[in-house]
Amino acid sequence: MLDKVVIANRGEIALRILRACKELGIKTVAIHSKADRDLMHVRLADQAVCIGPAQSAQSYLNIPAIISAAEVTDATAIHPGYGFLAENADFAEQVERSGFTFIGPRADTIRLMGDKVSAIDAMKKAGVPTVPGSDGPLPDDNSKLHAIAKRIGYPVIIKAAAGGGGRGMRVVNSEASLISSIHVTQSEAAAAFGDATVYMEKFLENPRHVEVQVLADGQGNAIHLYDRDCSLQRRHQKVVEEAPAPHLDPTARAEVLQACVDACIEIGYRGAGTFEFLYEDGRFYFIEMNTRVQVEHPVTEMVTGVDIVKEQLRIAAGHPLSIKQEDVKLRGHSFECRINAEDPKSFLPSPGKVIHFHAPGGNGVRVDSHLYDGYTVPPHYDSLIAKLITFADDRETALIRMKNALDEMLVEGIRTNIELHQDIVDDGAFQQGGVNIHYLEKKLGL
Repeated sequence: MLDKVVIANRGEIALRILRACKELGIKTVAIHSKADRDLMHVRLADQAVCIGPAQSAQSYLNIPAIISAAEVTDATAIHPGYGFLAENADFAEQVERSGFTFIGPRADTIRLMGDKVSAIDAMKKAGVPTVPGSDGPLPDDNSKLHAIAKRIGYPVIIKAAAGGGGRGMRVVNSEASLISSIHVTQSEAAAAFGDATVYMEKFLENPRHVEVQVLADGQGNAIHLYDRDCSLQRRHQKVVEEAPAPHLDPTARAEVLQACVDACIEIGYRGAGTFEFLYEDGRFYFIEMNTRVQVEHPVTEMVTGVDIVKEQLRIAAGHPLSIKQEDVKLRGHSFECRINAEDPKSFLPSPGKVIHFHAPGGNGVRVDSHLYDGYTVPPHYDSLIAKLITFADDRETALIRMKNALDEMLVEGIRTNIELHQDIVDDGAFQQGGVNIHYLEKKLGL
């Protein structure tokens, strides 16, 4: 097993990683910015190293500083969590070159799946269903561009190959605006990602967002942990997630689960990963793969009993998967609400001092959070402050437990989006299950 792990992240995921390390007897090193010296995992880690000022570019995105922290503490591995450098192939490569273990996929795999054009090509070869599209980067030829769009059929969407998080995309509804939309997206992609490469896909008008969780050891073994529905989104950012995804075509579901496992073996995947799909009219369409642990991983843990972070650590230590596909039993239903430090109406960030924090409890309730009384939420980072998770034998009971847990949760001193979540769990269409990715924004009038 790994001896000592640098946790190269902050907030609730850093605390989640620390707890998994402790269960496996692994020593921990908490790196932090000057603004984060009071984080809970910093207090609990075996060692802590300040790596820079509050600004992410000088701390959590500072690769030399993170590797130096690993060197001075005699660590053996680095866990990137999610966000920041988690899907940065250069970081993974530099970690390994420096003699440390990167807890995640190999750098070449991150590069392959980080470029959406190469990712889609790889998935096609592996038999994973994909959205009809341009089959590669768009050419610099207007007549060919019009021909591609006509073959796919309007509306189409132009996407940056290096994009992510909902950025670098533009929907085109007619031939008249195609060329100008491509040029604008290319310019935006170059400015935001340093890569102007774009591609074209069919724009699905009312899809759901369904994803498949996988684990693979890079030694020829891979399994799926079933699926999640993450369709409740605002500006392409997930708000509520659940597992398993309700109302899926059983045949299509079984096929896509197996296809994801086969793809992991095909590309030699190592670690935890998530295949993200659009799902419409009983069909799945691959959109991207996240080569890291997901924010919403707890709902999968609740319905399968598999500790995804501990499996990441075991795999990174060189162990084969500790479980086989037949060992994974799906039971019950789970929801996760992302609790953010933001105004529930305007969605403006609400940093500040937490006067009082009360985490709800009871049967089937889990809270992943770094909050405590007196903690100050800094203004420099993502506004996620807690994840509220409920579980029950059936979807209806799990949702009732979420309603009760939201009523019980108390965060005083700052604004949060708890009120928004209370509105969501009372929504009739959401209670029925299967709303599409546009539903929440339409509900909010956005």
